[in-house]
Amino acid sequence: MTVPALSSDVVETATLCAEIARVQIRPHFRKPIGIENKEDASPVTLADRAAEQAMRDIISQNHPDHGILGEEYGQSAGQGDWTWVLDPIDGTRAFITGRPSFTTLIALLYCGRPVLSLIDQPLTGERWLGRAGAPTCFEGASFPGQVGTRACGSLAEAELSCTSPDMLIPPFDGRFASLKQKVRRTSWGGDAYGYGLLALGQIDLIAECTMKPWDWAALVPIIEGAGGFISDWQGNPLTLDSDGTVLACGSLSLQEEAVSALRASF
Repeated sequence: MTVPALSSDVVETATLCAEIARVQIRPHFRKPIGIENKEDASPVTLADRAAEQAMRDIISQNHPDHGILGEEYGQSAGQGDWTWVLDPIDGTRAFITGRPSFTTLIALLYCGRPVLSLIDQPLTGERWLGRAGAPTCFEGASFPGQVGTRACGSLAEAELSCTSPDMLIPPFDGRFASLKQKVRRTSWGGDAYGYGLLALGQIDLIAECTMKPWDWAALVPIIEGAGGFISDWQGNPLTLDSDGTVLACGSLSLQEEAVSALRASF
């Protein structure tokens, strides 16, 4: 599939969305805020909803023919091949417990393929920008970092990360356990922030499951633009019909080893 060249206005829209999300989110951090549980038992706050609505307003004004898919307000159909995918606060549990590891995720899909993405941390000012076929860009004045996945020779030397063991429901728990046995160390927590760290060479691989499109769409161009690889646990490209598994690795050889390990429980 040939992807049209991205215009500067869509990059500007993504940036504006990140800025307005910061405005909506930052005043509520470590402050009393109402928390509701959604049908899947995940928490949601006023900050989540206000940030998504503000981003939707910007997109609708700048690109009225584009579709929008957001975690809080669902799908609004567009008239063409372009769809924005939004997660206003990825890591709401971190946000409501005062941990600055949550992020805002913004992605633009062309015919279902992520071609532009942004990970933004509203408090630290860290921001990753990815575009299909281009190197990932990173801004982080307070916490500088060099974009690029690090060389890791094998799973035995690898740092593995996953947001929470609670997401590893059967049959994914057994498959993850097979991978965990082969790595040097496993750390927990981080949500999408962990993928930003992988793009900076701080983590070698991440394996997660039960992921929705708004959880993974913004990760793809950023990981690939940093020299990494991202797929499902079978090694297939992520699509809107994927099974919810996500595997991000710093190198192709590491991905091949990890896919093999994740199949070991079958």
